[in-house]
Amino acid sequence: MFFNIYMILAVSCFIIFSAYKAWKFAKMPIHSRLDLYPIPKEAGRAEYGGSYYEEIEWWNKPRAISHIGEIKDMLLEMLFIKKLFVKQKRLWWASYSFHLGIYFLFGWTLLLLINFALPLEFISYITSTVGIMGFTLAFIGNFLLLMRRIFDSTLKKYTTPQEFFNLILILSVLITGIYAWTTCISPQQFIGQLLSFSTLQPGGAVTVHLILLGVMFIYIPLCKMNHYVGKYFAFHKVLWENEPNLPGSNVETKLIEAAVHPPQTKWSAPHISQ
Repeated sequence: MFFNIYMILAVSCFIIFSAYKAWKFAKMPIHSRLDLYPIPKEAGRAEYGGSYYEEIEWWNKPRAISHIGEIKDMLLEMLFIKKLFVKQKRLWWASYSFHLGIYFLFGWTLLLLINFALPLEFISYITSTVGIMGFTLAFIGNFLLLMRRIFDSTLKKYTTPQEFFNLILILSVLITGIYAWTTCISPQQFIGQLLSFSTLQPGGAVTVHLILLGVMFIYIPLCKMNHYVGKYFAFHKVLWENEPNLPGSNVETKLIEAAVHPPQTKWSAPHISQ
């Protein structure tokens, strides 16, 4: 029963640690209020980078906010990594292949659960197809990203040992997963044994894969790869947050609270060191 408990614990840690990170981000002080435009929620103005400040006596007028524009921009970033495509197209191909493969693998996992509940042949076929696409795209993207960081002289300067470790860990999970699920045991059979709490007796390759997979689930929310949590706050609470700082407003209250706790850093800038 060790692997049953181990995998359930690893997935639970992934969910709990991710939720804890989201809670920590939500509790952080208000950002520096840079008001960087364009902001997609500015109805009718996002296209040219305008804002409600264009209105005469804007503080006396209701704000026009476009949640459709916000959702559209968010989906373009989530589904296609739009900003990387615009600014670093050469790097986008590898990054998008990797992320798209991860999306397929999430879908593959859900399909495995559905196929366990509904053991139909066409669902099994779709599940296998999505799994193959997921492993292939994720492997190619991960491998190319690793090669870029090793051989690109510019990118190599900004790559820390942890980033190499992150890519190698995920690559190890993908390689062992491909080998284990194609030569040792079918994923459908494994999921059935796991969910029915049957005693698992995996071979060496499956054991290595499961251990690495569990380590990855526990580790990801604790490192910089938890950007799947942080992106919401980076966009909605920093880049797109332009609520007016009016007397008695919630923004004013948060700024007053933040001023009570000055930064405790050792920066040499005069406005910090004084």
